[in-house]
Amino acid sequence: MLVGILIGSALILMVAYRLYGGLLVKLFQLDDKALTPAMELRDDNDYLPVKTSMLLPQHFSAIAAAGPIVGPILAGMMFGWAPALIWILVGSVFIGGVHDFAALVASVRHKAMSIAHVVREHMTRRSYVLFLSFVWLALVYIVVVFTDITASSFVGIQTLENGQTVSGGGIATSSLLYLALPMLMGLLLRFTKLSEKAALVIFVPLVGFSIWVGQKIPIDLEILLGLERDSAHKLWDILLLGYCLVAAVMPMWLLLQPRGHLGGFFLYVALGAGGLGLLISNSTIQYPAFTGWLSANGSPIAPVLFITIACGACSGFHSLIASGTTSKQLRRETDARPVGYGAMLLEAMVAIVSLACVMVLSKDSPVLAGQAQPNFIYANGLGSFLGAIGIPAELGISFALMAFTTFVYDTLDVCTRLGRYIIQELTGWHDSWGKWLGTLLTAGVPAFFVMQRSVDAAGNPIPVWQTFWPLFGASNQLLAALSLLGVTVWLWRTRRAVWVWFVTGIPTVLMYVMSLWALARIIHTGSLKDRLLARLLGAEVAAGTSLNLVVWIAILLVLLAAWMLFEAVMVFARHGEGPSPPRFQPEPA
Repeated sequence: MLVGILIGSALILMVAYRLYGGLLVKLFQLDDKALTPAMELRDDNDYLPVKTSMLLPQHFSAIAAAGPIVGPILAGMMFGWAPALIWILVGSVFIGGVHDFAALVASVRHKAMSIAHVVREHMTRRSYVLFLSFVWLALVYIVVVFTDITASSFVGIQTLENGQTVSGGGIATSSLLYLALPMLMGLLLRFTKLSEKAALVIFVPLVGFSIWVGQKIPIDLEILLGLERDSAHKLWDILLLGYCLVAAVMPMWLLLQPRGHLGGFFLYVALGAGGLGLLISNSTIQYPAFTGWLSANGSPIAPVLFITIACGACSGFHSLIASGTTSKQLRRETDARPVGYGAMLLEAMVAIVSLACVMVLSKDSPVLAGQAQPNFIYANGLGSFLGAIGIPAELGISFALMAFTTFVYDTLDVCTRLGRYIIQELTGWHDSWGKWLGTLLTAGVPAFFVMQRSVDAAGNPIPVWQTFWPLFGASNQLLAALSLLGVTVWLWRTRRAVWVWFVTGIPTVLMYVMSLWALARIIHTGSLKDRLLARLLGAEVAAGTSLNLVVWIAILLVLLAAWMLFEAVMVFARHGEGPSPPRFQPEPA
């Protein structure tokens, strides 16, 4: 049955790409004769046209991150695999794919400016500032969540069922080698006659070698520096943020493009090998398809399912990548279909393979016991699938954890770079000092959060990422709603077509409702101990209690989103305004 689900899901996504993706091309009137910003404004630094074969893996590796792995695993454990699978398929085809495609096309039609600039042009200056503020906050805790969950892969030792062990320090070694390889590849592509194909032939096997050699020479901070596991975890958090600081100011050709190209193909291999292993292993489904409308901790399936599985079905973060770096590299408009829509469907397959890692486990499996980390559940599952094609368990799990961190690395430095862009836009700091200050702020604020001690309701310590995940999911989906809102306003003002309300309007409403509902739950459950809010709710609380930081952020996000919605309604109410220019037009010489 599991094989049938995997094949059926792949067929659904392939048909969706051909039919619905083709419809989107017609509705948005993509034209290869139109000059894209990458061609017109080429400077070989930010604006650089890239072949689809290179841009697609780069975009895919940047948008994927840990979301399509962590989200489906958590949701599958909470509500069963069937609701998670349905949301992944429906969401990616009709909401997430449309969101990514529309954001990319909108950016290309506006000189490759960010989705925030589209909002400014078609709504108001105030909407623009609100949107940028929201985006920067979202980027900060995306960096917090993914930094902390990656650092957790670099500490401790995982003991396999056959008695073998996988060292977190070994994964750290492999990851650092992986970061060095793209820079070497970028230098060779830039200053020698090495072709892209030849570079892949050389460097993809080297990534495999780094996975093998990592376990031989682990960088174990607990042993090297005599640290406790928690202290080693925190130190890796800071080191990863230091990497983000440096990587975010590097030229795109030196790290972002070669790393995205190399990482994307590596992730193709991870997806293909995992899928092949699933087919050959003939694994059976053991986890329940549906566990109930409420999770074990009392969370309702709506809205929690829709914000837990973010990146695998729909993610507002994707609009930042599409309109931040990808649109500046698109050679022709029709490339938006494979890069924008196609990459989202690829991510849905990553989410389905991740969900399969839960499906093959029994509910009382020791892998799910205690505070099970989604990255290790994924590694255990993918490792067992790879075992079916003859890959040893130790190497298979190292491969899976390396794939996980590869997803995250690509997102971390892109998030930091985009955060720097936003600081520069808001402040006007466009010189070299502004470049570094914007980057320092974007990497520095997450450093404050990851160094905090997080505890659950019983006072037991928990990872920082676990505290921020519900907020990340809700705000990420709200960012998708805001991006869809901006695109809907643009399309309506330029096209005045009824299809706009169905293609982008309905997804906007759904994402707005689910994300605001989830944020309201965070505020309600986290604020009952606050004196002022408790009085408003008629509750009694002890003196001296205060509202926690996550709740304050949730309140701020709700206010920003409500204000943005009000601005959009006012724009729709102005029937007398004429339409804006429909596509990018090059400046006269």
